[in-house]
Amino acid sequence: MSKPGRPQEPGRRREASASPAREGWPPPGSWTPRAGGARVRRAPPPRPAVRRVRAWPAAGRNRAAAERAELATLEQGIRFRTIFLILMGTILAIAAGDVLTGTVGLFRETAARPLTSAEQARYIKDDIARRWHAWSADLVFPAELQYLGLGRAQQYARRVGMAPEIPCRSGVDAPTGSVLAQYGCRTLLRATYVDQTSTFVITVGIAVLPDEEARIAATAQLPVDDRVGVRPVAFPGTASELFGSAQRQRNAWIPIGPYIVFSTAGYGDGRTRGSISPEEMLHSELWPAAQAVAGRIARALGDEPNAVPQCTQGNVC
Repeated sequence: MSKPGRPQEPGRRREASASPAREGWPPPGSWTPRAGGARVRRAPPPRPAVRRVRAWPAAGRNRAAAERAELATLEQGIRFRTIFLILMGTILAIAAGDVLTGTVGLFRETAARPLTSAEQARYIKDDIARRWHAWSADLVFPAELQYLGLGRAQQYARRVGMAPEIPCRSGVDAPTGSVLAQYGCRTLLRATYVDQTSTFVITVGIAVLPDEEARIAATAQLPVDDRVGVRPVAFPGTASELFGSAQRQRNAWIPIGPYIVFSTAGYGDGRTRGSISPEEMLHSELWPAAQAVAGRIARALGDEPNAVPQCTQGNVC
């Protein structure tokens, strides 16, 4: 029966008035009504096809080449490291051997042992060679020296003064100075003595050569002339104040170690060489006194030391 106010349309399908389905609606898989009350399941839309990317053979080859290059670099690094370790090990082994050898050698050198004959002789030579500056002035030139005069009478000579140290050429005559300079004479030490009666004046000069070999060569060329040698040193206010080059009666020298000990003698009253007759000089005590004084000084410089070490560290080996 129809409702008033709304016309009836017989035979019109109910579903015809239904609104059309929107896009995507109803959702896939839902049920859709059909005529006669039947429902039909809506089929899902077809899935989009998945495109597969094909691997190109060149890409695989590049990757394999990169892996091989990386492996080669790694192997090269391992080889370099091995070579470096071997090299450093060799260097350390050599260094350790050197240190061990040096330690053993140092221990042998520092360990006490008996001195050889050559080493003892060298010790004596070195001790003698340094006495001119290691000893005090009173040891080099004693204040008083005893000697035996004519008839073996006991005499003594007294030192009246010491001259400053000077170059060798400055304290000797020219012929003697040229020879000393040729063989490297280092310095000249001089002192003047008088006998106990103040009659004789004696100047003693010590020429210091570099070593005994130089002294031997120098003495072989010194002039054989008793008028030349060391120049006298006079000290005012003493018995030597008139003693000069003209007053020298004789000159001589004594070799000992690296030293040449010169001596010159004259009279304290100023007599010259020409004023003394040869006979008077022959019987005078002047020259024996001069030789004795110079000899005492030379022997003290050249004597062996009282104690020579027996071992490298004292006398206990």
